[in-house]
Amino acid sequence: MTFISGLLAFLKIISTLDAARINQQKDFNNNSLHKETDFNIQNSIIQQQSENQWFKNGVETIKKKLRVKKINKKAKNVILFIGDGMGPSTVTAARILDGQKKKKKGEENVLSWEEFDNVALSKTYNVDAQVPDSAGTATAFMSGVKTNMGTINVNENVTYKDCASSIGNEVLSLAQYAELAGLSTGVVTTTRLTHATPATVYASSASRNWEHDKTVNDSRCKDIASQLIDNKYGDGLEIAFGGGRCSFLPVTTKDHTATSYGLRGDGRNLLEEWEKKTNQNAKYEYVTNASQLKSLKPNEVDHLLGVFSYDHMNYSHYRLNGTDEPSLVEMVEFAVKVLSKNSKGYFLLVEGGRIDHGHHANKAFHALHDTVELNDAVHKAKEITDSDETLLIVTADHSHVFTIGGYQSRGNPIFGLVNNENDVALDKKRYSTLGYSNGPSGKINGKRKNITQADLNDPDSRYQSLVPLKDETHGGEDVGIYARGPQAHLVSGVVEQNYIFHVMDYALCLTEEKKYICKQEGLI
Repeated sequence: MTFISGLLAFLKIISTLDAARINQQKDFNNNSLHKETDFNIQNSIIQQQSENQWFKNGVETIKKKLRVKKINKKAKNVILFIGDGMGPSTVTAARILDGQKKKKKGEENVLSWEEFDNVALSKTYNVDAQVPDSAGTATAFMSGVKTNMGTINVNENVTYKDCASSIGNEVLSLAQYAELAGLSTGVVTTTRLTHATPATVYASSASRNWEHDKTVNDSRCKDIASQLIDNKYGDGLEIAFGGGRCSFLPVTTKDHTATSYGLRGDGRNLLEEWEKKTNQNAKYEYVTNASQLKSLKPNEVDHLLGVFSYDHMNYSHYRLNGTDEPSLVEMVEFAVKVLSKNSKGYFLLVEGGRIDHGHHANKAFHALHDTVELNDAVHKAKEITDSDETLLIVTADHSHVFTIGGYQSRGNPIFGLVNNENDVALDKKRYSTLGYSNGPSGKINGKRKNITQADLNDPDSRYQSLVPLKDETHGGEDVGIYARGPQAHLVSGVVEQNYIFHVMDYALCLTEEKKYICKQEGLI
């Protein structure tokens, strides 16, 4: 190779290296530019996400949860709210309804108990039943033991309707323990006072249906109504509000607001007997309507029996429009004011009992409006009680086979049809958001009814069901428990339904077992 050719080759190599360095610098500059662009894009995404209102709401919820403090002290009072049949789908639908009544879309609404920080799930089965009834479930949360379907405040050794098997197998309710401890007690319901759930406050029975003496098949067992009057624990209930005069009156006495006579065959007029219990220590009064209730001063009441209807009280839609029956809110407020006079404290059970009846009839309008009324009653209780001394628990005894379905747009009226015109069933007919797996609206023969022109806002409209039954059935899924106040932090996880009793018992330090634990934990 000559000198010239070698020099040219060397210069070519240098040129190639320079070109490579230049290209490398370009690549570096391009990569830096890309990285800077990617960084800016990422920052933009992060910023818009952080500014999103849903994201902000989540951050605020975290902050709120971190501020929650346990109220680890003895409770002075306990109020247990029961939405009879208020399963998860009922809570959701009622939340939407309540929101839509407030002129909102509805889904974003929050019910009064959904603001509580302590939530759990309750397993509702009875000892002998996968899907339960109200007697067995109410016995669980009122006595602390699970039992068989149809029985009230007796253990699982008792056979339904077998009086003999119940003797010696009775259990006490939380209210009866509270009475023995000197607390005041009360029950408020929209059903008959002798119905399954309210009966567990004061009675024991081998059958929930033994509401008056003519239904009892053995003289050794007392009917439910008489047990309310013939109290054996403390000085008895201070407050008992609900319906069902029929079981308190003899067959010879006509109810003052109806053409019907009483149902008792023993000749006892339990309503008169209640008033005759008045003595030098306490006055026992009886009222039959909202006007009479409003005329009384809570600070002058000792024991008050309010039986506002011959049978069950009306659904809230009718009760609040044209009848002289009090609202659940009015009954709760009056009850709390009376019970609060006791310096030792009180226990009160409140039941929105006709939620259940609405569902059994496939009448979602009534079921949901009565749930909203229960929501209003819980809101009132929150207003007039101190969360530092009163434990509030809201739960259901069981669920129902009630569904919310379809792909409707947000804010679609909860009582409406699925609002996508193309979203029709295989039978070419439209369908409603709400429905039931079974019930009286099911068709035995023939095709499904065309409900396109149906008035689904009619209070007595029956929503469609699949399996035809005389009455819609309960549902077997778990139900929610919501708690606020002393020892509310014990409400968490998935628990057996009878655990609710033990939370309330521990909060009040009532039974000997709970007193021992309360002393160990420094509560008393």
